[in-house]
Amino acid sequence: MMSQLIPLPVALPLLAAAVCLVLYRVGWAQRLLAVSTLVATVAISASLVVSVRADGIGVADLGGWPAPLGITLVADLLSVVLLVVAAVTLLAVHIYAMGHRDAREQSAFFHPLYLILTAGVAASLLSGDLFNLFVAFEVMLISSYALLTLGGTRAQVRAGMTYVVISLVASALFVTAVAFLYAATGTVNMAQLAERVGDLDPALATTLGLVLLVVFGVKAAIFPLFFWLPDAYPTAAAPITAVFAGLLTKVGVYAIIRTQTLIFPHDGPSPMLLWLAALTMAIGVLGAIAQNDVKRLLSFHIVSQIGYMIFGVALFTAGGVAAAIFYTANQMVVKTSLFLVAGTVEDATGTGRIKQLGGMLHRAPLLAALFAISAMSLAGIPPFSGFVAKLAVITEGAAANAWAVVAVSLAVSVCTLFSMTKVWNGVFWGSPEASTVRAGALRSDGLHVRTPTLMVVGTVLLVGVGVALSVGAGPAYDMVVDAGEQLTARAPYIEAVLR
Repeated sequence: MMSQLIPLPVALPLLAAAVCLVLYRVGWAQRLLAVSTLVATVAISASLVVSVRADGIGVADLGGWPAPLGITLVADLLSVVLLVVAAVTLLAVHIYAMGHRDAREQSAFFHPLYLILTAGVAASLLSGDLFNLFVAFEVMLISSYALLTLGGTRAQVRAGMTYVVISLVASALFVTAVAFLYAATGTVNMAQLAERVGDLDPALATTLGLVLLVVFGVKAAIFPLFFWLPDAYPTAAAPITAVFAGLLTKVGVYAIIRTQTLIFPHDGPSPMLLWLAALTMAIGVLGAIAQNDVKRLLSFHIVSQIGYMIFGVALFTAGGVAAAIFYTANQMVVKTSLFLVAGTVEDATGTGRIKQLGGMLHRAPLLAALFAISAMSLAGIPPFSGFVAKLAVITEGAAANAWAVVAVSLAVSVCTLFSMTKVWNGVFWGSPEASTVRAGALRSDGLHVRTPTLMVVGTVLLVGVGVALSVGAGPAYDMVVDAGEQLTARAPYIEAVLR
């Protein structure tokens, strides 16, 4: 039964995207089909989590060809945990997008592209070999290229070109690394690679591991490969920026976790990855503090928070990997929520510049509350889920005696709180008269901001998921601990695929 469910998160969105193209003249039918497909994807992903918890790792050999001959999809705890969080995030952002001006204007193309992106994300998380991971990345990236430039403004096209060029270079490097791995080992199946890479010359294995780390480092935006992100993301429409911020870089982190634990494991902490984590945290948060635009500030925070995830992976312990997984899942929700709030504020006021805003607490108290919850989680303030994630990473780092990186992570947490306070004071605090509000954006009483209902519903849904993750942090963390043990053991994955 599980083997029949595993392909559905990829196949259903692709089929729905094709139907959406046929229905390009019928906007309401496109919206209904897209939402129904995303709800079904959430339900299937949740079913996979239950099945993997109960029965162990699931494998689907497409076309009946067993691994390593055919296309293999693998559902282990790492992939299904991130898959269900990604599916919920995609659903919430799509609901938000249906109320957003830019998405409505481009609806004939938005819905199929969004569904193709959904399929690409699911395929990336479930792929059992590196070549199909490459194909999944390309499906995800091709749709993201189009979504990023949807609307065709000069700023979008300019930023989109940077994103496209960087992604194409990374993709070329990725397929080259896959070719070298195949030449050296005779396979691209990740389970077989886990068995064979250890027999290679250590220098060759290290080189191949570093090449893949660079490839996925570009996609995850780790230091020093993040330079493209702060310019590319803020120019897109708010729903696109939000889903990119929440998911695309996290898929890159997923690929780093998968390959570094399964194919290129370390006996102890990796000094190189630890310092990359520290620099990613520090440079990202310093860039955020220097910004005066909310979306650019949050874009730099994407980079900074990736550093914590790499910190957990760099420890190469079950606890460290578990902390990285929990941090990744939490950031999918929190970061997307923050971008949705920022997009709503910009849609209502006509600007995202902090110095031109003020008093939004009075004009939109619900938006202020949603921002405050997500911002406190991002900064790691208890009792929010971000505190649990950050505490887990720091505790595991201290247990591994990585004290220098622990110190950096604590300092970055303080700086993160400072930058969130800067946004709160500049955007939400103060007098409403201090803000510059676009004509017609306010209700007739001159106080309350008009916010489309669907935009609010999508944001509330996602923030609610973050709150639920805080309330259920205990069971959720127990699950990722099992995932960390499964990943570091390696044998369960290999045996399930090559049975």
